[in-house]
Amino acid sequence: MRQFITIASNAFMELVRQPVFLLLMTSSAVFEIFLATPYYFAFGDEPKLVKNSTLAAMLLTGLLGAVLSASSSLAREIRSGTALAVLSKPVGRAQFLLAKYAGLIAALTVLTYVNLVAALLASRMAFDAYGSTDLFAWSIFAGSLVAAYLLGGFSNFFLRRPFVSDAVFLLMIMVTVGFILINFYTKEAKPQAFATGVDWRLIPAAVLILFALWILAGLALACSTRLDIIPTLAICSGLFLLGIMSDYLFGRPADRGSWWGAVLYTVTPNWQLFWLADALDTGKSTFHWNYVGKAFAYMAGYVGAAMAMAVLLFEERELS
Repeated sequence: MRQFITIASNAFMELVRQPVFLLLMTSSAVFEIFLATPYYFAFGDEPKLVKNSTLAAMLLTGLLGAVLSASSSLAREIRSGTALAVLSKPVGRAQFLLAKYAGLIAALTVLTYVNLVAALLASRMAFDAYGSTDLFAWSIFAGSLVAAYLLGGFSNFFLRRPFVSDAVFLLMIMVTVGFILINFYTKEAKPQAFATGVDWRLIPAAVLILFALWILAGLALACSTRLDIIPTLAICSGLFLLGIMSDYLFGRPADRGSWWGAVLYTVTPNWQLFWLADALDTGKSTFHWNYVGKAFAYMAGYVGAAMAMAVLLFEERELS
Protein backbone atom coordinates (compact mmCIF):
# COMPACT_ATOMS: atom_id res chain seq x y z
CA MET A 1 0.00 0.00 0.00
CA ARG A 2 2.88 2.35 0.77
CA GLN A 3 4.30 1.79 -2.72
CA PHE A 4 0.90 2.55 -4.26
CA ILE A 5 0.58 5.82 -2.34
CA THR A 6 4.14 6.82 -3.22
CA ILE A 7 3.67 6.21 -6.95
CA ALA A 8 0.27 7.97 -6.94
CA SER A 9 1.56 11.02 -5.07
CA ASN A 10 4.60 11.24 -7.34
CA ALA A 11 2.36 10.99 -10.41
CA PHE A 12 0.12 13.74 -9.05
CA MET A 13 3.02 16.07 -8.27
CA GLU A 14 4.58 15.37 -11.66
CA LEU A 15 1.36 16.39 -13.39
CA VAL A 16 0.80 19.60 -11.43
CA ARG A 17 4.42 20.59 -12.13
CA GLN A 18 3.71 20.61 -15.87
CA PRO A 19 3.50 24.21 -17.18
CA VAL A 20 0.68 23.17 -19.55
CA PHE A 21 -1.41 22.12 -16.53
CA LEU A 22 -1.08 25.56 -14.93
CA LEU A 23 -1.77 27.25 -18.25
CA LEU A 24 -4.86 25.11 -18.82
CA MET A 25 -6.19 25.78 -15.33
CA THR A 26 -5.65 29.54 -15.52
CA SER A 27 -6.96 30.02 -19.06
CA SER A 28 -10.11 27.94 -18.46
CA ALA A 29 -10.97 29.82 -15.26
CA VAL A 30 -10.40 33.20 -16.93
CA PHE A 31 -12.48 32.15 -19.94
CA GLU A 32 -15.39 31.08 -17.72
CA ILE A 33 -15.37 34.46 -15.97
CA PHE A 34 -15.12 36.20 -19.33
CA LEU A 35 -18.29 34.40 -20.47
CA ALA A 36 -20.23 36.40 -17.85
CA THR A 37 -18.81 39.73 -19.02
CA PRO A 38 -20.21 40.73 -22.46
CA TYR A 39 -23.76 41.72 -23.40
CA TYR A 40 -25.51 38.86 -25.20
CA PHE A 41 -29.05 40.23 -25.79
CA ALA A 42 -30.46 36.70 -25.52
CA PHE A 43 -33.99 37.85 -24.62
CA GLY A 44 -33.67 37.07 -20.92
CA ASP A 45 -31.77 33.80 -21.29
CA GLU A 46 -28.33 35.31 -20.62
CA PRO A 47 -27.81 33.53 -17.23
CA LYS A 48 -28.83 30.21 -18.82
CA LEU A 49 -26.38 30.78 -21.67
CA VAL A 50 -23.55 31.60 -19.27
CA LYS A 51 -24.13 28.51 -17.11
CA ASN A 52 -24.30 26.16 -20.08
CA SER A 53 -21.16 27.69 -21.57
CA THR A 54 -19.17 27.39 -18.33
CA LEU A 55 -20.12 23.71 -17.98
CA ALA A 56 -19.14 23.07 -21.61
CA ALA A 57 -15.81 24.83 -21.06
CA MET A 58 -15.25 22.71 -17.94
CA LEU A 59 -15.89 19.50 -19.87
CA LEU A 60 -13.71 20.34 -22.88
CA THR A 61 -10.88 21.58 -20.65
CA GLY A 62 -11.03 18.34 -18.69
CA LEU A 63 -10.93 16.31 -21.92
CA LEU A 64 -7.76 18.03 -23.01
CA GLY A 65 -6.28 17.84 -19.51
CA ALA A 66 -7.06 14.12 -19.22
CA VAL A 67 -5.32 13.26 -22.50
CA LEU A 68 -2.30 15.47 -21.87
CA SER A 69 -1.91 14.24 -18.30
CA ALA A 70 -2.30 10.57 -19.21
CA SER A 71 0.26 10.82 -21.99
CA SER A 72 2.65 12.74 -19.75
CA SER A 73 2.17 10.32 -16.88
CA LEU A 74 2.56 7.04 -18.74
CA ALA A 75 3.49 7.25 -22.43
CA ARG A 76 6.45 9.53 -21.81
CA GLU A 77 7.71 7.36 -18.93
CA ILE A 78 7.52 4.25 -21.11
CA ARG A 79 9.39 6.03 -23.90
CA SER A 80 12.08 7.43 -21.58
CA GLY A 81 12.59 4.18 -19.65
CA THR A 82 11.39 5.53 -16.29
CA ALA A 83 8.57 2.99 -16.14
CA LEU A 84 11.04 0.13 -16.66
CA ALA A 85 13.20 1.44 -13.82
CA VAL A 86 10.22 1.58 -11.45
CA LEU A 87 8.98 -1.88 -12.44
CA SER A 88 12.42 -3.34 -11.80
CA LYS A 89 11.56 -2.86 -8.12
CA PRO A 90 9.03 -5.13 -6.36
CA VAL A 91 6.13 -3.29 -7.99
CA GLY A 92 3.58 -5.07 -10.16
CA ARG A 93 2.43 -3.62 -13.46
CA ALA A 94 -1.20 -3.51 -12.34
CA GLN A 95 -0.26 -1.68 -9.14
CA PHE A 96 1.89 0.77 -11.09
CA LEU A 97 -0.87 1.50 -13.59
CA LEU A 98 -3.60 1.90 -10.95
CA ALA A 99 -1.38 4.24 -8.93
CA LYS A 100 -0.80 6.33 -12.05
CA TYR A 101 -4.55 6.50 -12.56
CA ALA A 102 -5.08 7.61 -8.95
CA GLY A 103 -2.59 10.46 -9.41
CA LEU A 104 -4.22 11.37 -12.72
CA ILE A 105 -7.76 11.66 -11.33
CA ALA A 106 -6.43 13.66 -8.37
CA ALA A 107 -4.93 16.20 -10.78
CA LEU A 108 -8.19 16.32 -12.78
CA THR A 109 -10.11 16.89 -9.55
CA VAL A 110 -7.94 19.91 -8.76
CA LEU A 111 -8.50 21.27 -12.27
CA THR A 112 -12.27 20.74 -12.01
CA TYR A 113 -12.41 22.40 -8.59
CA VAL A 114 -10.87 25.63 -9.88
CA ASN A 115 -13.20 25.54 -12.89
CA LEU A 116 -16.18 24.98 -10.57
CA VAL A 117 -15.32 28.01 -8.44
CA ALA A 118 -15.05 30.08 -11.62
CA ALA A 119 -18.39 28.70 -12.87
CA LEU A 120 -20.12 29.55 -9.57
CA LEU A 121 -18.71 33.05 -9.73
CA ALA A 122 -19.82 33.37 -13.37
CA SER A 123 -23.37 32.38 -12.36
CA ARG A 124 -23.32 35.22 -9.85
CA MET A 125 -21.92 37.69 -12.39
CA ALA A 126 -24.33 36.79 -15.23
CA PHE A 127 -26.79 39.55 -16.12
CA ASP A 128 -29.59 40.18 -18.60
CA ALA A 129 -30.03 43.02 -21.08
CA TYR A 130 -30.94 45.42 -18.26
CA GLY A 131 -27.89 44.64 -16.13
CA SER A 132 -24.22 45.53 -16.33
CA THR A 133 -20.83 43.86 -16.06
CA ASP A 134 -19.70 43.04 -12.53
CA LEU A 135 -16.44 44.97 -12.54
CA PHE A 136 -16.03 44.54 -8.78
CA ALA A 137 -15.97 40.75 -9.09
CA TRP A 138 -13.69 40.96 -12.13
CA SER A 139 -11.15 43.05 -10.23
CA ILE A 140 -11.12 40.77 -7.18
CA PHE A 141 -10.83 37.64 -9.33
CA ALA A 142 -8.00 39.12 -11.40
CA GLY A 143 -6.27 40.21 -8.20
CA SER A 144 -6.53 36.63 -6.88
CA LEU A 145 -4.84 35.26 -10.00
CA VAL A 146 -2.08 37.86 -9.88
CA ALA A 147 -1.52 37.23 -6.16
CA ALA A 148 -1.21 33.47 -6.76
CA TYR A 149 1.40 33.99 -9.46
CA LEU A 150 3.32 36.55 -7.42
CA LEU A 151 3.41 34.29 -4.38
CA GLY A 152 4.54 31.41 -6.59
CA GLY A 153 7.33 33.58 -7.96
CA PHE A 154 8.29 34.60 -4.42
CA SER A 155 8.54 30.98 -3.25
CA ASN A 156 10.54 30.07 -6.35
CA PHE A 157 13.01 32.95 -6.07
CA PHE A 158 13.54 33.10 -2.30
CA LEU A 159 12.71 29.56 -1.15
CA ARG A 160 13.95 27.69 -4.25
CA ARG A 161 10.64 25.84 -4.59
CA PRO A 162 9.19 24.74 -7.97
CA PHE A 163 7.13 27.59 -9.37
CA VAL A 164 4.45 25.68 -11.30
CA SER A 165 3.27 23.34 -8.54
CA ASP A 166 3.28 26.13 -5.95
CA ALA A 167 1.34 28.36 -8.36
CA VAL A 168 -1.26 25.61 -8.89
CA PHE A 169 -1.90 25.18 -5.16
CA LEU A 170 -1.80 28.91 -4.52
CA LEU A 171 -4.25 29.42 -7.38
CA MET A 172 -6.66 27.02 -5.69
CA ILE A 173 -6.37 28.91 -2.41
CA MET A 174 -6.51 32.44 -3.81
CA VAL A 175 -9.43 31.73 -6.16
CA THR A 176 -11.38 30.30 -3.21
CA VAL A 177 -10.55 33.29 -1.02
CA GLY A 178 -11.49 35.67 -3.84
CA PHE A 179 -14.80 33.85 -4.38
CA ILE A 180 -15.69 34.10 -0.68
CA LEU A 181 -14.76 37.78 -0.55
CA ILE A 182 -16.70 38.67 -3.68
CA ASN A 183 -19.90 37.05 -2.42
CA PHE A 184 -20.08 39.26 0.64
CA TYR A 185 -20.61 42.30 -1.62
CA THR A 186 -22.86 43.42 -4.43
CA LYS A 187 -21.73 44.61 -7.85
CA GLU A 188 -21.57 48.10 -6.36
CA ALA A 189 -19.23 46.84 -3.57
CA LYS A 190 -21.97 47.15 -0.92
CA PRO A 191 -22.41 44.48 1.79
CA GLN A 192 -25.00 41.77 1.12
CA ALA A 193 -26.02 38.31 2.32
CA PHE A 194 -23.37 35.75 1.39
CA ALA A 195 -23.56 34.21 -2.09
CA THR A 196 -26.63 36.08 -3.24
CA GLY A 197 -27.23 35.13 -6.87
CA VAL A 198 -24.93 32.09 -6.93
CA ASP A 199 -26.50 29.00 -8.51
CA TRP A 200 -25.36 26.21 -6.20
CA ARG A 201 -26.98 23.64 -8.49
CA LEU A 202 -23.82 23.90 -10.56
CA ILE A 203 -22.06 21.76 -7.91
CA PRO A 204 -23.83 18.46 -8.75
CA ALA A 205 -23.52 19.35 -12.44
CA ALA A 206 -19.75 19.78 -11.97
CA VAL A 207 -19.50 16.50 -10.03
CA LEU A 208 -21.12 14.70 -12.96
CA ILE A 209 -18.63 16.30 -15.33
CA LEU A 210 -15.83 15.15 -13.02
CA PHE A 211 -17.16 11.58 -13.28
CA ALA A 212 -17.07 11.89 -17.07
CA LEU A 213 -13.48 13.11 -16.87
CA TRP A 214 -12.53 10.12 -14.73
CA ILE A 215 -13.88 7.84 -17.46
CA LEU A 216 -11.95 9.81 -20.08
CA ALA A 217 -8.83 9.51 -17.93
CA GLY A 218 -9.21 5.73 -17.81
CA LEU A 219 -9.63 5.55 -21.60
CA ALA A 220 -6.69 7.90 -22.16
CA LEU A 221 -4.49 5.85 -19.83
CA ALA A 222 -5.43 2.66 -21.66
CA CYS A 223 -4.49 4.30 -24.98
CA SER A 224 -1.25 5.64 -23.49
CA THR A 225 -0.04 2.11 -22.75
CA ARG A 226 0.52 1.66 -26.49
CA LEU A 227 0.21 5.08 -28.16
CA ASP A 228 1.72 8.55 -27.92
CA ILE A 229 -0.10 11.80 -27.22
CA ILE A 230 -1.46 12.62 -30.70
CA PRO A 231 -3.06 9.20 -31.39
CA THR A 232 -4.40 9.17 -27.82
CA LEU A 233 -5.97 12.59 -28.30
CA ALA A 234 -7.50 11.49 -31.61
CA ILE A 235 -9.01 8.32 -30.15
CA CYS A 236 -10.36 10.03 -27.02
CA SER A 237 -11.83 12.85 -29.09
CA GLY A 238 -13.49 10.29 -31.37
CA LEU A 239 -14.93 8.41 -28.39
CA PHE A 240 -16.14 11.71 -26.95
CA LEU A 241 -17.97 12.65 -30.14
CA LEU A 242 -19.32 9.12 -30.56
CA GLY A 243 -20.57 9.06 -26.97
CA ILE A 244 -22.41 12.36 -27.40
CA MET A 245 -24.35 10.87 -30.32
CA SER A 246 -24.77 7.36 -28.87
CA ASP A 247 -28.47 7.86 -28.08
CA TYR A 248 -29.16 8.59 -31.72
CA LEU A 249 -26.65 6.23 -33.34
CA PHE A 250 -27.07 3.17 -31.11
CA GLY A 251 -29.92 3.88 -28.69
CA ARG A 252 -32.64 3.92 -31.32
CA PRO A 253 -31.54 0.65 -32.99
CA ALA A 254 -31.27 -0.92 -29.52
CA ASP A 255 -34.86 0.11 -28.72
CA ARG A 256 -35.97 -1.56 -31.96
CA GLY A 257 -34.37 -4.84 -30.87
CA SER A 258 -31.11 -4.66 -32.83
CA TRP A 259 -28.40 -6.78 -31.19
CA TRP A 260 -25.52 -4.74 -32.60
CA GLY A 261 -27.19 -1.52 -31.42
CA ALA A 262 -27.56 -2.93 -27.92
CA VAL A 263 -23.90 -4.02 -27.82
CA LEU A 264 -22.52 -0.72 -29.11
CA TYR A 265 -24.88 1.26 -26.88
CA THR A 266 -23.55 -0.65 -23.86
CA VAL A 267 -19.89 -0.39 -24.81
CA THR A 268 -19.88 3.28 -25.85
CA PRO A 269 -19.77 5.77 -22.94
CA ASN A 270 -22.90 7.92 -22.98
CA TRP A 271 -21.73 11.42 -22.08
CA GLN A 272 -25.29 12.75 -22.10
CA LEU A 273 -25.80 10.96 -18.77
CA PHE A 274 -23.29 13.35 -17.21
CA TRP A 275 -24.81 16.54 -18.64
CA LEU A 276 -27.19 18.22 -16.16
CA ALA A 277 -27.52 21.61 -17.85
CA ASP A 278 -31.00 20.84 -19.22
CA ALA A 279 -32.26 20.01 -15.73
CA LEU A 280 -30.82 23.28 -14.45
CA ASP A 281 -32.73 25.17 -17.13
CA THR A 282 -36.06 23.57 -16.26
CA GLY A 283 -35.55 24.11 -12.54
CA LYS A 284 -35.63 20.42 -11.62
CA SER A 285 -33.29 20.31 -8.64
CA THR A 286 -34.85 17.76 -6.28
CA PHE A 287 -33.31 14.67 -7.88
CA HIS A 288 -29.81 15.97 -8.55
CA TRP A 289 -27.88 14.20 -5.79
CA ASN A 290 -29.83 10.95 -6.20
CA TYR A 291 -28.97 11.07 -9.86
CA VAL A 292 -25.31 11.78 -9.01
CA GLY A 293 -25.26 8.58 -6.96
CA LYS A 294 -26.57 6.56 -9.90
CA ALA A 295 -24.05 8.22 -12.21
CA PHE A 296 -21.28 7.28 -9.78
CA ALA A 297 -22.22 3.60 -10.11
CA TYR A 298 -22.17 3.91 -13.91
CA MET A 299 -18.79 5.66 -13.76
CA ALA A 300 -17.32 3.03 -11.41
CA GLY A 301 -18.37 0.21 -13.72
CA TYR A 302 -17.01 1.88 -16.82
CA VAL A 303 -13.74 2.89 -15.15
CA GLY A 304 -13.32 -0.69 -13.93
CA ALA A 305 -13.72 -1.99 -17.47
CA ALA A 306 -11.36 0.65 -18.89
CA MET A 307 -8.69 -0.07 -16.29
CA ALA A 308 -9.00 -3.84 -16.83
CA MET A 309 -8.34 -3.24 -20.52
CA ALA A 310 -5.45 -0.91 -19.66
CA VAL A 311 -3.86 -3.50 -17.36
CA LEU A 312 -4.24 -6.17 -20.04
CA LEU A 313 -2.57 -3.97 -22.66
CA PHE A 314 0.18 -2.91 -20.25
CA GLU A 315 0.96 -6.48 -19.13
CA GLU A 316 1.78 -7.42 -22.73
CA ARG A 317 3.75 -4.23 -23.49
CA GLU A 318 7.48 -4.64 -24.02
CA LEU A 319 9.24 -1.90 -22.03
CA SER A 320 12.89 -2.61 -22.82
